[in-house]
Amino acid sequence: MEAHDVRDTAERLRAISAELSDRFYEREDVVRTLVVTLLAGRHSLVLGPPGTAKSEMARELTGRIEGASYWEILLSKFTAPTRMFGPVDVAALARGEYRQIYEGRATTAHIAFIDEIFKCSTAALNETLGYLNERIYHPESGGEPIRCPLIGAITASNELPAGEDSGAIYDRLLVRVEVGYLADPANFAALVRSAVSLPDPPARTTVELAALRHAVAEAVPGVAVPDTVVDAVCTLRAALRRKELIASDRRWRQAVRLLQASAYLDGRPAVAETDLSVLTHVLWDSPAQRPTVEREVLHLVNPDAKEALDLADAVEELEAQLDAMAGQSREALSEWVIKRAHSTLARAGRRLGELRLEAAGAGRSTAAIDRVIGRQRAVRARVLTEALGMDASMVQSQL
Repeated sequence: MEAHDVRDTAERLRAISAELSDRFYEREDVVRTLVVTLLAGRHSLVLGPPGTAKSEMARELTGRIEGASYWEILLSKFTAPTRMFGPVDVAALARGEYRQIYEGRATTAHIAFIDEIFKCSTAALNETLGYLNERIYHPESGGEPIRCPLIGAITASNELPAGEDSGAIYDRLLVRVEVGYLADPANFAALVRSAVSLPDPPARTTVELAALRHAVAEAVPGVAVPDTVVDAVCTLRAALRRKELIASDRRWRQAVRLLQASAYLDGRPAVAETDLSVLTHVLWDSPAQRPTVEREVLHLVNPDAKEALDLADAVEELEAQLDAMAGQSREALSEWVIKRAHSTLARAGRRLGELRLEAAGAGRSTAAIDRVIGRQRAVRARVLTEALGMDASMVQSQL
């Protein structure tokens, strides 16, 4: 594939990321991470409560790959392996032949979406692990394993695994991203308006299956990994070990391909330290560990991150106070805004703006600062609507 074709693939994937980020509010980092994971040929888990657009987002992304065979399933404790990988051919069975029908099942899929992944039945567990790990399926009748063309799977769950069986699957999902309900009242108002309006058809960029496969198999592995990045990864591992956060050697090794995919998506020939930010979705086992991992990663990636994260802590504390004041009078809420919330949020907003300008001027990534700015704006919007009684539709002009 020519160099300009490789660049076109990355540009198309960036356009797809942008279009999905516009459609799904407060999901920009999630969408980019899912695209990077697919480029790395790995599997991802989207973890969050019902009604957070996990399935819709996965379908919209996977539907942008033209020519790909797509497979989707909602698992339960009673899902049989044959339903996933190929039902028995009844007509052949009547002739005394035992065969399975693989077309349209996981066995022939290039892209898969597996909902409620941790409800995988005990009967299907080993085949599911083999499918995710080695891309193989062992036919019910025995014989040679079937090689599956799977590039990557997006999985989803409302909850973490509860037992050892589902824990084995959890360990094989390299990337884990959390999603929650919309935090910014302005975004929620836009969501409500979208339910009653008829917007223009959104832009729909696609990418050919052959182009994606070339990117996964050749272009992404060809991205250089400088020694400075290797040193940074070693430093990060040591920092996390001091926090008693231990990831397996296999997970660290697989994560390198994610770094290469991140650089490829941005159109760069070599991994940079800013690409390490994707590891915030790789190096934790429980959501409670994620903030610690994020802080260690961002401290290493961006010298502006420590102050930005400190400001994020102050903003989160204000939001917790707002939650605790639920049911109090409007006068009490207004007094709290005047004495504490307004000045704290204003100072945080000004300083975050300065940090962003400094980072951009120095050529550093602003992604971490942008996330904190998003949280500051979301909490300020909540203060304006819930404490001061402003209409959500008017809040956007105040931010």
